[in-house]
Amino acid sequence: MTLASCTAVPTTQVSQRATSQERERAPAPKPAPAPEPSRPATFAFAGELTQGGWIKGTAPGGTQSLSLDGESIDVGENGGFFVAFDRDAKPVASLIATLRSGAKVVQRLTIAPRDWQIENVNIARRRSGPSEAFMALRRPELARIQAARALDTGAAGWRQDFIWPVTGRISGRFGSQRVYRGEPGSYHSGIDITSGVSGTPFVAPADGVVVLAAKKPFTLEGNLLMIDHGMGLNSAFLHCSEILVEEGERVRQGQTIGRIGSTGRATGPHLHWSMKWNEARLDPILLTGPMR
Repeated sequence: MTLASCTAVPTTQVSQRATSQERERAPAPKPAPAPEPSRPATFAFAGELTQGGWIKGTAPGGTQSLSLDGESIDVGENGGFFVAFDRDAKPVASLIATLRSGAKVVQRLTIAPRDWQIENVNIARRRSGPSEAFMALRRPELARIQAARALDTGAAGWRQDFIWPVTGRISGRFGSQRVYRGEPGSYHSGIDITSGVSGTPFVAPADGVVVLAAKKPFTLEGNLLMIDHGMGLNSAFLHCSEILVEEGERVRQGQTIGRIGSTGRATGPHLHWSMKWNEARLDPILLTGPMR
């Protein structure tokens, strides 16, 4: 009887082949997550520490929550934040970061006063309030404005260097005010840019989301357009002759969004641009720098 010959395969060789096959079937290892960028132990920020001004920067590493004079502030990716100071802000503000450890980092901010354009007039301030007929129209408009400002769209335009929406003659400055026989009237809440021609286009000063685009003129603002830039910062453009974007639309810095007009309570074609951060009113020129 003839025996068939066979060749024995070394155990180590079989083991090596199996290991190779297992490697081919095994999924590729996942890359290790990128480490969180290191952050400073204190606040890092820059901006305009003055009435109507602002700062933006980075909160200390490990920040769990942030507040300005007791008001809660959103903290963005990698600890980014934006805060601003009202036209009548007090001389000192406190920025407080509460860390995950429970410790607090306190940053004292000195807010410089501004020399506002004040006009003293020798007439009594009008005492008669708005009529009920007017308020019947005005209340729903104010509700829409308030609701638009409360929207959180996640926009990141607050991180950008703002640009002028249009160039022209500045005919009304932020913070200017009339005083009637010693009694202050309301101050001008934005900046007026006069083009002289109705229909002149204007652009978005920074990225954002349209939160209000009036389909018909408001009683005071006329055709009103509002854009959220994120972190509680928004722009309002008043007296437009035409609005070229829709509510919910994302706009880019430099994109044409409307045309200047004189709708609402206006004496001639101009763009009234006002800005708010939460309840604080800002001076737009402190975000753009002088017009060139």
